[in-house]
Amino acid sequence: MAFHTFCQSVLEQTSQPVSFTPLVLKSLPGYTETHTDGSNAFIYSRFLTPYLCGFEGWAIFADGDMICRADIAELWALRDESKAVMVVQHDYQTKATMKYLGNKNQNYPRKNWSSLVLWNCAHPKHRILTPEFLMGQAGAFLHRFTWLDDSEIGSLPKEWNWLTTEYEDNYDAKLLHYTLGTPCFKDYHDADMADVWHACHERAEQGMGV
Repeated sequence: MAFHTFCQSVLEQTSQPVSFTPLVLKSLPGYTETHTDGSNAFIYSRFLTPYLCGFEGWAIFADGDMICRADIAELWALRDESKAVMVVQHDYQTKATMKYLGNKNQNYPRKNWSSLVLWNCAHPKHRILTPEFLMGQAGAFLHRFTWLDDSEIGSLPKEWNWLTTEYEDNYDAKLLHYTLGTPCFKDYHDADMADVWHACHERAEQGMGV
């Protein structure tokens, strides 16, 4: 539900052709999820992005609990060949100890940096990110981009990964991230800025039952 609503939001705004690759675990060659501390199926598979792209070109990874409110081509235009990844470098303490479906919501360094990543897939340091390697790495190593030097992590404007509820309401943000819980969950149906998500979901379903 969240994935298709996010895709709808991208397609409504984009000025360039886009393609989407959902990270369905059973479709990922050579990768078996061995971690037990994840709240979703793509918490670690996102780091396969360079591998899945043949270590060539650029790609965007985005969590599914997002709504894009601007042309994704604007984000694409921010690519910097001197960087291995580009992320919104959040620095915050969460307002909630629990998130969707009762999952714990802990504070940790570089929290939510990996939720929206502009990947330079061809960067040589990403060559280690094979399925075998990722299956043996702890979450802290991956989500903090520890295999990279800090100078290789580029910074994106905060409006490209605006954390609803954690941050104040911002209807001018380019990408909203419902990190505590997508409004499709009953506990977050009326969460901050949920109206934006519901409106996009409704547009995705227009034409059903006519």
